[in-house]
Amino acid sequence: MSDLYDDIVSQRGSVQRLLARIPGFRGYQDKADRRTADTMLRNHIAGELAKRVNRFASIEKAIIEDGGLSYMSKSRDAKSKLQLYLDRLKAAAPGYSGFFAAVKIDTEELEKLYSFDEAQIRYVDKFDDALATLDQNVKAKEGIDTAIAAIDALAAEANEAFALREDVLTNLNKSL
Repeated sequence: MSDLYDDIVSQRGSVQRLLARIPGFRGYQDKADRRTADTMLRNHIAGELAKRVNRFASIEKAIIEDGGLSYMSKSRDAKSKLQLYLDRLKAAAPGYSGFFAAVKIDTEELEKLYSFDEAQIRYVDKFDDALATLDQNVKAKEGIDTAIAAIDALAAEANEAFALREDVLTNLNKSL
């Protein structure tokens, strides 16, 4: 597997930590609620991520107003990757099909899935940090390229992590 996959799986947090981050989220333990839980989780993360996309757009506006048109190409690329991640979260088909509800998920598979879900939440936090750095650098008028590059790299990694999560779901559905 990839280093990112190994990194995500190795950072398994408690199920309680995941449950605490998402209001009303009960998890996948209850077979009847798996699709609902998956949709609720993705909708929550997408809502939070949409706020970060809007913040990025505000910072971009500040860059332009300060004469930073030279940063727009890199900024646009980073924002496109961030928007792609948001769009993938919003548009992904819910996991845990009706047939899947009849399949017992073993503890190992469930823990793996939770670790990928928790990773998606951690990306929201990482975007907060990266955007704060960009905002500070814009105000200081230094290190803007580096801060934009960090957001671009983080957005690319988040997209890769989401693809790995989809692979985990696909592999679970293959066990039908």
